[in-house]
Amino acid sequence: MELKTPLYDCHVNAGGKIVEFAGYLLPVQYKTGVIAEHMAVRKSAGLFDVSHMGEVIIKGKDALSNIQMLITNDCSRMIDGQVRYSPMCNEKGGVIDDLLVYKISGEQYFIVVNASNRRKDVQWMKSHLKGDAELIDISDEMALIALQGPMSTVILGKVADASKLPVKYYTFRTNVDIAGIDCMVSKTGYTGEEGYEICCRNEDAARLWELLLDVGRSDGLIPCGLGARDTLRLEAAMPLYGHEMDENVTPIEAGLEFAVKLNKDDFIGKQAIMEKGRPAITRVGLRITGRGIARENCPVYHENKEIGKTTSGTHSPYLGYPIAMALVDVSKSETGTKLEVDVRGRKIEAEIVALPFYKRV
Repeated sequence: MELKTPLYDCHVNAGGKIVEFAGYLLPVQYKTGVIAEHMAVRKSAGLFDVSHMGEVIIKGKDALSNIQMLITNDCSRMIDGQVRYSPMCNEKGGVIDDLLVYKISGEQYFIVVNASNRRKDVQWMKSHLKGDAELIDISDEMALIALQGPMSTVILGKVADASKLPVKYYTFRTNVDIAGIDCMVSKTGYTGEEGYEICCRNEDAARLWELLLDVGRSDGLIPCGLGARDTLRLEAAMPLYGHEMDENVTPIEAGLEFAVKLNKDDFIGKQAIMEKGRPAITRVGLRITGRGIARENCPVYHENKEIGKTTSGTHSPYLGYPIAMALVDVSKSETGTKLEVDVRGRKIEAEIVALPFYKRV
């Protein structure tokens, strides 16, 4: 049975086209359409329901040591109010999920995981906890709303004290009062734009959603669906679990070496990653120069030899041409390399380009 977020009725009332995603009924787009929603985020602001994401708390005197073992990144020097991105691996070095760790205090961490992996992640983390540490799954109690775009700070400042909002990227504030609603606000997002992710209790979600849309309307804020969320993250070259990474792909192969700290004492999967050594495959960006759009799982060729597969692909609304990410043979991964992508039996020309495709100025 599909689940509904606390904002389901808001989406239906606003004309959202509802689809099933990660077990939830969510809007893929509104009447405005994916391209308009995408461009609103690039030029003004968009509002996303991401309440399907999972949220857990790990607390106790040994919370940090457990997190250090569970994830590949290093949280030992995080300060209260800081957020850190990290993959979480299995013993073979494959990615179980990628997640965000929020440090509330030295003995309490808030973690956001992907919706499709929530139960798997919770079971995995619980089974590996040691010492004085407890994991609490609060996913069913919390809503998460993403306000993204260059006007997001102006919009949020209309309903919250600007001095109480996080300023630096990947930081957060707790107990932020937004028109009487108690929220946790982080300077994070999945679009490559300025923006915030706002966590509140389920019962406050609909009021917060409508309030933000109301005060942001004059600044170009519109509700956005899953379609725009995907095209935006792809332009920003942000990986998606099940596409650019999975349990058979290491974070190094997925191009996430910045979040893998092999110099820390230990973490699950460290030995396997080190034993693999230099990866044979790597993630690259492709600009499709031929006629056609490459989606995921299209074979990629170099001089008629298959060297990998695309992991995600779309027509870029902002850039105006088709783009894709792919996992390819590392020896053929240089920027400027000419390739071909097999799209439904027809090979189209492509070229490796630097990632991200889009970066805000």
